[in-house]
Amino acid sequence: MKTENLYQPFEVEYKELDECPITAHVHNFFELVYIVEGTGVQCINDNKFHYRPEHFFLLMPQDCHSFEVKTVTKFFFIRFNDIYLKAQKIQNPYGALNDWTRKLEFIFQNTNHLPGCILKNKTDKLLVKALIDAIIREHINQQQYHQELVQQIVNTLITIVARNISFNTPQITKKSVVNEVPLDILHYIHQNIYMPENLKVEQIAAHFNISATYIGEYFKKHTGENIQQYITNYKLKLVETRLQYSDLRMNEIAYELNFTDESHLNRIFKKYKGISPSEFRKQLTKV
Repeated sequence: MKTENLYQPFEVEYKELDECPITAHVHNFFELVYIVEGTGVQCINDNKFHYRPEHFFLLMPQDCHSFEVKTVTKFFFIRFNDIYLKAQKIQNPYGALNDWTRKLEFIFQNTNHLPGCILKNKTDKLLVKALIDAIIREHINQQQYHQELVQQIVNTLITIVARNISFNTPQITKKSVVNEVPLDILHYIHQNIYMPENLKVEQIAAHFNISATYIGEYFKKHTGENIQQYITNYKLKLVETRLQYSDLRMNEIAYELNFTDESHLNRIFKKYKGISPSEFRKQLTKV
């Protein structure tokens, strides 16, 4: 079964499908799925739910899920990971807002929920529809500061989701340590991506008290990628982000992300992306 990974704190995607099903897969991040138009069937962990416009789904890390499209469906996806949740707490270190982000982080990391639409009251449904419409407009038009606006709206949507989950979660139980470990390794990689000495297999294995000869097999079993492949993909996503949203020169990006030099960055980027970083940046300016 295919496993998907997320190489940045959050992303949004607007997709229209007419007949091909989204086959069963799992991923190592949270995903919110909003049905803009269309009907079909959502399957999550062998439970089926008939979807229609304005349904809003939360998919947890390691959920096995798929969609069967009955009529042309416009999906809007919001994907985010634990690093994104932690960042909200860091940005708001004081007061009631930080208390809420702590609760929000706990809710998303520890709740189990039934499949189906997570919105339980009409007011929130209307609010979510307006917010999703706003994100789609920003995502399509991409005017100045659209990324910052989208992030603020995403924060609001995540808070609404957390509120609706809390309505229907009388008791939150801690996940088993076994299920937490694969995600903890991903979080460790994200947090240490600028410190290559901490990303050696032996160092990661020692940090999690796992045999260095076994951790590679263990990681690939849960993510579908070997550790070094995941680290490279994550670094290249950070490169893409800097090429798109900063004026950093190639040698500055190479230095920040611990490539040997600019030539090394060019070689690795072209190997995995098919074009050089400078060509990638030029394509973005043409859009």
